[in-house]
Amino acid sequence: MRSSSRGDPPTTGSGARRREAVVDLLSSFKRALHANEIAERLGVEPSRYAKLQRLLEELSLEGSIVALPGQRFRTSQKQVEARGAEREGTLTVHPRGFGFVALGGAADDVYISPEAMGGALHGDTVVVRISTRSRRGVEGEIVRVVKRRHARVAGVLRRRGRSAWLEPDDGRVRGPIVIVPREPGAPLVPPDAEDGAAAVVSIARFPDLAEENPEGVLEAVLGTPGDPNVEVAKILVREGIEEEHAPEAIAEAEAFGGEVPAEALEGRTDLTHLPMPTIDPEDARDHDDAVWVIREEDGSYRAWIAIADVSHYVRPGSALDQAALARGNSVYLPDRAIPMLPRALSSNLCSLLPGVIRLCLCVEVELDATAAVRRARVIEGYIRSIAKLTYPGVARALGFTPEPPRSPEAEALRNDLQVMWDLARLLRGRRMRRGALDLDLPEAKVVLDPKTGAPVDVQKRSHDPGVAKAYQLIEELMLLANETCAQFVVDQGIPTVFRYHAPPDQAKLERFATMCGELGLAFDPEDAADPKRLSVFLKKLDAHPQKQVLHMLLLRAMKQAVYDVANVGHFGLASSAYLHFTSPIRRYPDITAHRAIRAVLRGERVDRSEAATERLREAAITASERERKAMEVEREVVDLHRALLMRSRLGDTFEGTVTGIVGGGVYVNIEDPFVDVLVRMESLGPDQYEIDDEGLRVIGRRSGDRIAIGDAMLVQIEDVAILRRAVYGRRLAGEPTADEPKPRRLRRDAADARPPRRVKISKSTKPLKGMKTSKRTQGGKSAKVRKKQR
Repeated sequence: MRSSSRGDPPTTGSGARRREAVVDLLSSFKRALHANEIAERLGVEPSRYAKLQRLLEELSLEGSIVALPGQRFRTSQKQVEARGAEREGTLTVHPRGFGFVALGGAADDVYISPEAMGGALHGDTVVVRISTRSRRGVEGEIVRVVKRRHARVAGVLRRRGRSAWLEPDDGRVRGPIVIVPREPGAPLVPPDAEDGAAAVVSIARFPDLAEENPEGVLEAVLGTPGDPNVEVAKILVREGIEEEHAPEAIAEAEAFGGEVPAEALEGRTDLTHLPMPTIDPEDARDHDDAVWVIREEDGSYRAWIAIADVSHYVRPGSALDQAALARGNSVYLPDRAIPMLPRALSSNLCSLLPGVIRLCLCVEVELDATAAVRRARVIEGYIRSIAKLTYPGVARALGFTPEPPRSPEAEALRNDLQVMWDLARLLRGRRMRRGALDLDLPEAKVVLDPKTGAPVDVQKRSHDPGVAKAYQLIEELMLLANETCAQFVVDQGIPTVFRYHAPPDQAKLERFATMCGELGLAFDPEDAADPKRLSVFLKKLDAHPQKQVLHMLLLRAMKQAVYDVANVGHFGLASSAYLHFTSPIRRYPDITAHRAIRAVLRGERVDRSEAATERLREAAITASERERKAMEVEREVVDLHRALLMRSRLGDTFEGTVTGIVGGGVYVNIEDPFVDVLVRMESLGPDQYEIDDEGLRVIGRRSGDRIAIGDAMLVQIEDVAILRRAVYGRRLAGEPTADEPKPRRLRRDAADARPPRRVKISKSTKPLKGMKTSKRTQGGKSAKVRKKQR
């Protein structure tokens, strides 16, 4: 493999040499490599990483390499041709039966007809063979399934005689799923399980052919569909999120006791002379960090950021470690938190509660009067927090809000908090000047009835400028600690898990540039390759009336941050080295960083072997997957509560803003309650509406009526589908009158499920009318239950 003297073969020299370097590298590995690892092994500088990504996309399109989901690449077995090429990607199925396979790095998804679907299901990782190009674009057929989707499916339980099946809530999942016994002779369902109940099954046998349906075993029968508690429980069971920890993990956690023993303090630095408070939201259930800042006579600063030393308790290979890795992170719902660690640790022994001794890793940083770092170190110590403060309390104490102070603890620390804020303001200024992005996007806050758990309101999470300043105070100190620790492990050359954020998606940036152009804003997509230039552009949007919509579109162009063992930097923070260190109670990657740093502090040998790095890489991949799952679950629960709330608002009229356009219609965001409403194409007006080429507006075929992202729209709520977590509305031309037609009645949830299609069933079930059994289960021979990789 060739390498240039500048250590950047993919982006220097001739085009042929650049391509050869990448292909040679991938050919030397049997496994796929992440783009980060390719950059690291070829010595690509962070400033040239975007060029490497474009080269990888070009090579994958040419067929020289194969792009896999998650920015992974492997060597190609043959050149991609117009016909007969095989590619790997993720299948997304439309409720009407056809689907698309998304190919990492490819320009176009591959259309899959229902007949070409084979035994693949929505969410599977598949290999597709390109067959032709038509008006639909590139078409193909699925030749094999590489990895099956998540096995658990939620839906409505149906019973007829001795037969039972599940009608999936998600119309993209092939159904019905016939229920088979967990073991020979076992009942299909509990005797008291009622027809029409909400239930979850785990697919035990995936289909082989297009006309076959899955078989599954019943995991849980939860109750009446539409009940808030039942629907949340359904989501958690479906995603395999368990509130209770394994008995072994709980036993290990409780064995440490309720207080830190004296022997655990030996060899650690006593930091109890620092009166560190914790500052968290009012409903915080655990406290990872405590902070303290002093200003010297010359105007310089010294900051201490103490983080709970979870790695002292969660040792590699222990039951606690296995449980934490499997969960990956805590999950936060409107009415509860599902902690990554057992509560004996998360809420007590690791939590930096006031007035008690707690173990910590403390980042001590000396900064000059402009907040430039002079020197830093990490201390293995212990603290005694002085107070448990809240963001609103700090905001009131510092006079950031007009409300009078109500927290004596915060008032007593007002002068010290002012020093913290002064430093935080300087740190934020430096971060913004280097190009860190500052996207202002609202979040939803669900207000629940304390007795029933039903939603009574969905609000925009408070954006009180004063409280936001208090958040920034802690945010800047946490970023300082994370960057300091990242630089520490880079300088020491020790392997760990970094936080990586790639540059934005170029195609989506082009769409964003088009939107800006129509609003009279000059935006060059090339500017987005440099976070500093992009940050300057964002500042121009501060006073723009479409600021929120533009921020939302830009966020959609951004790639999701992930965890990786390669340090390629963090685009959104304009940071050359970044990792997560400050929340080990609720994030597993933070624990890996603590372990690496503690090993250096203690003079222990650091395992730099390929096997150790591979274990970290697997942990990083798992953590990224668990993070995405937690985000999806949290988002779905919020959408569920939105739908439940809007059942009582049928016929009500709201004014909102168009924030998204999809094939089925346009999404309109209303402010109060803070809800997204889907206005389907047929509900936009007496015309046929089509999406334009840029995907930024819909246009009436006959009238030429245009509806664009950012437009205001008056909508009337006409329908709610609880199982789909969706609220539907219709567009009104102006103020509603008594002559406006009444909205349709709320559909029954059972109507959301599709009628049973042909399925194959095992010997233990009696065939139902309209159901088809496959040859593999006819004659009383049950299909073999295969183990599928999840």
